[in-house]
Amino acid sequence: MPKPRHKLPMRQKQCHEEQCPRDRYRRELPGIVTRMIETCYDPICFEHVDTSPMPSRAAAIDLLETCKSVLFPGYFGDQDIDSINLEYRLGLEISGLFEKLSREITRSLRHECRRHGHTCYHCDRLGEETALAFLERLPALRTTLATDVRAAYEGDPAASSYDEIIFSYPGILAILVYRVAHRLHELEVPILPRIMTEYAHSVTGIDIHPGATIGESFFIDHGTGVVIGQTAVLGNRVKLYQGVTLGALSFKREESGDLDRHGKRHPTLEDDVTVYAGSTILGGDTVIGARSVVGGNVWLTQSVPSDTKVLLNPPELVFKTSHDE
Repeated sequence: MPKPRHKLPMRQKQCHEEQCPRDRYRRELPGIVTRMIETCYDPICFEHVDTSPMPSRAAAIDLLETCKSVLFPGYFGDQDIDSINLEYRLGLEISGLFEKLSREITRSLRHECRRHGHTCYHCDRLGEETALAFLERLPALRTTLATDVRAAYEGDPAASSYDEIIFSYPGILAILVYRVAHRLHELEVPILPRIMTEYAHSVTGIDIHPGATIGESFFIDHGTGVVIGQTAVLGNRVKLYQGVTLGALSFKREESGDLDRHGKRHPTLEDDVTVYAGSTILGGDTVIGARSVVGGNVWLTQSVPSDTKVLLNPPELVFKTSHDE
């Protein structure tokens, strides 16, 4: 005896007969893909097809985490370090750093070669050479960072210890990342240094271009909103507060109309300069002389002699009580 046929409910039968909306929507996807591909060959859009892989942002962050462990042994990571295993632990960290750094530098160099239409023959070897040159500067870099930590401790009465500063101060993190990226910038590594400093910018609110030149014992108090441009030069023992901008005036253009990307555009702060919160100092010809103090919310586009205080006249404050209204 034949089994009775199971009838579809009316709603399912209608969906089956008319075509499910999801299937109809999915049929639109190939057309969208085709239109997206067309934009990849449009000169006004950007694409990254038929080139070498760029350095990875995730890998750059991982590199910085390893640098933190190497530059401040025992502070970061989940393994105990003591005088017995210090050489072993540092050896592992530095060996791993060499491998990872070589790979990302090679990617940066190869991408730059391909971007300019060059054939890349030596990027792997140059990546390893550059990574080794960077690692050779690690002892000096650690010594410089120690001066930055001491400057933070001596400049901030709220700091209870060096450890607190290393673990928690955003200014020290931004400076550490800057000093690592600046060394790579000096070694003419493309792309990677800027990825690193923009990562620090995103997590600390402090924007330091890797091309800036900054001396020892540098302290950024609080830090949020600090901007230091590419060609800025800061001497030793400079102290900045939150919201300080060391920027450029209006940009010059070449005869072609393109921005002039050469020359000094950002100010110079000589040794022992202090700049208080909210101040803006602009221009490549602007020099703030040694031991000068720039007060809060000052706008400067001209040089200041050494041992000078630049202050705004206090605004007129009006106090009213409820009886005055």
